[in-house]
Amino acid sequence: MKEYNKIPVTRAQRTGKFLTTGAKIGTNYLKHFGRKLINPASSRERLHEDNARDIYNSLSELKGSALKVAQMLSMDKNLLPAAYQQKFAMAQYSAPPLSYPLVVKTFRAHFGKGPDELFDTFTKKAVNAASMGQVHQATRAGKKLAVKVQYPGVGDSVKSDLAMVKPIALSMFNLNPAEYDEFIQEVEHRMLEETDYELELKRSMQLSQATRHIANLVFPTYYPEFSSPKILVMDWLEGQPLGEALKIGLPPTEAHRVGQALWDFYHFQMHTLKAVHADPHPGNFIITPDYKLGIIDFGCVKVIPGPFHKLYFQLLDPDLLKQDRKRLDVFYRLRFIYDSDSTAERKFFEKLFTQLVELLSRPFKNTTFNFADRAYFDELFAFGERLSKMKELRESKKPRGVRDALYINRTYFGLYNILHDLKVQVNTGGLKLN
Repeated sequence: MKEYNKIPVTRAQRTGKFLTTGAKIGTNYLKHFGRKLINPASSRERLHEDNARDIYNSLSELKGSALKVAQMLSMDKNLLPAAYQQKFAMAQYSAPPLSYPLVVKTFRAHFGKGPDELFDTFTKKAVNAASMGQVHQATRAGKKLAVKVQYPGVGDSVKSDLAMVKPIALSMFNLNPAEYDEFIQEVEHRMLEETDYELELKRSMQLSQATRHIANLVFPTYYPEFSSPKILVMDWLEGQPLGEALKIGLPPTEAHRVGQALWDFYHFQMHTLKAVHADPHPGNFIITPDYKLGIIDFGCVKVIPGPFHKLYFQLLDPDLLKQDRKRLDVFYRLRFIYDSDSTAERKFFEKLFTQLVELLSRPFKNTTFNFADRAYFDELFAFGERLSKMKELRESKKPRGVRDALYINRTYFGLYNILHDLKVQVNTGGLKLN
């Protein structure tokens, strides 16, 4: 895999890279229209493939929040054409890494020593690389370790990168400008936290300890003495990345064990700890040789405010959709609808969000739910596709929803998708929330 010997870190360098990418996208469109002139039946698939390649290659060189946004977009199977999903999903754990000299430079900046002086062995090539950092394997005193090294400059460029990503997000993916401006602040806050490895170390130790009692979960031990604001050291968990295991398929009994552990892990965090691992993509999990679920990344954590938790999870109450006054009160407070909406707007958005809530809350209506049910996910994806093309949503002058819900929704969406890929039925516990 290609390695980068440098990374654009100044705003001018990163802006230049975005402009170059924009020019390539423009050229791709010209080529597409040229093909259409020669053959009117030409599809947009080639255009999507060319744009996905050029955008991904550019973001891979930039690293950081720009690449993280691509990773987030890849999780939404309704938002992007398949070419973008497939390419952007590589940002989960197989992005092009940085070269060894840049890794050494980071170690010397924080420890005054290179990795070869701190560890008995240290792989010069990254064993995997994602949007914010890459992982090397090391050994010390007989222990095999995973060493996560943050890319240079990603923390300093979060705000400016998100501003530069905006035109691409709005024009190519039909995102609503009002919602983008509202929710990007939440994204920015989470991403700034992800660049603070001292915070990640603290949360990793706290959350792994608090959820260790859940059956069939495995957590690494963390090593504060070898960690820093840009370097995080933990035990190496043997096993296969969940994404790779899903491609092959797990035996049904073991798949159920992993799926139930995953559900219990999220249910306990969401409703007891009210602080949740909010990045459930396959690159953050390991399937161990004995088919347990290894949790290897607590970089993105959403702390759920108590009053918001109480309000939001009223949506899971099946009686809510039967009680007009209560339903409207919750919808207003969650900003699905506004006092300033016209009668037509209120009726439209009330009906729309009633349908959405019924669909997304279905796994909680009984004590078990079959996430292997293709019909449910066909319905879910079809509804999502309708939303992505809905003119009323794209052109709304007001954001529909509250900022605190962004990562809760994203967490459940990622969780549902993994459970569907595992093809399992799990005990959801119904509505018994702590």
